Amino acid sequence: MSPIILRFLIVSLYFTFQITFISSICRGFCGNAAVRYPFGIDDGCGSPEFKGMMNCSNSTDLFFQTPSGNYKVQTIDYEKQTMVIYDPTMSTCSILQPHHDFVMSETQNAVITPTQDTVFALVNCSIDSPVLNRYSSLCFNFSGHTCDELYGSCNAFRVFHLYTNSSPPCCFTSYSTMKFMNMNILDCSHYTTVFNTDSLKGIGPLDWLYGIKLSFAVPDTGCQQCFKSGGSCGYNVETEGSLCICNATVNSTRQCALAGVAADSAMATGWSQSPKHVYHMLLILYLASVTLLSIFF
Repeated sequence: MSPIILRFLIVSLYFTFQITFISSICRGFCGNAAVRYPFGIDDGCGSPEFKGMMNCSNSTDLFFQTPSGNYKVQTIDYEKQTMVIYDPTMSTCSILQPHHDFVMSETQNAVITPTQDTVFALVNCSIDSPVLNRYSSLCFNFSGHTCDELYGSCNAFRVFHLYTNSSPPCCFTSYSTMKFMNMNILDCSHYTTVFNTDSLKGIGPLDWLYGIKLSFAVPDTGCQQCFKSGGSCGYNVETEGSLCICNATVNSTRQCALAGVAADSAMATGWSQSPKHVYHMLLILYLASVTLLSIFF
């Protein structure tokens, strides 16, 4: 084999590896769930403010990751900028679960937070609970409902009524209460969450929508311009500067049409997106090519 042919094969393999990585770096789906800006499930994809928030389990289930655990994403409405997640550890009308705090990081609280029509229902509270005393103003009713209905309509919560021959104190409250006081401080044994409460007038607890609806803010980084040009919005994993990850072989700061198609440009911009193992792979490939050339030539 001639030196020219060998060099050509090595370089071709080198660029094929890099181009394949760039073109597949941003997955657009996790199972049936669409993953679009500002979210991303791969390094350098989406908005840096949302990095590490999404996890694609076995490529089938999308989870929202918080300091208190992973919550399965039920729906994402990118037009309304809302997302519904489900807490597998919360109680519902049909099952009691030990209390589990719902906690988000400071960054998450700044860019994605439960909506005003998401209500946290604190059940089986102690008479000494802060929300029944000093902070009683934090409790409210919604759409004509009182939290006492949970004891009467839900089999899971009815057990508390049977134990005491009366309905224990309870409280409908907002996420801000949970944000600043954990379940131990609140002194309530269980909680559940209901969303779209504005539309639940006249509807009993058995038919309420259980889960947490979050509203997210989309950073204005010119992403639509990138998307229309055929790219995926992302960021440099080292500097967190905005990038348009193109479907061809190059990246751009704005849109794919302005990025060009030169291989050198692809390497210069693509490397900033790659995790450390890509550098290692490319280094090994380079060293191998040098070794082969020294052996045969």
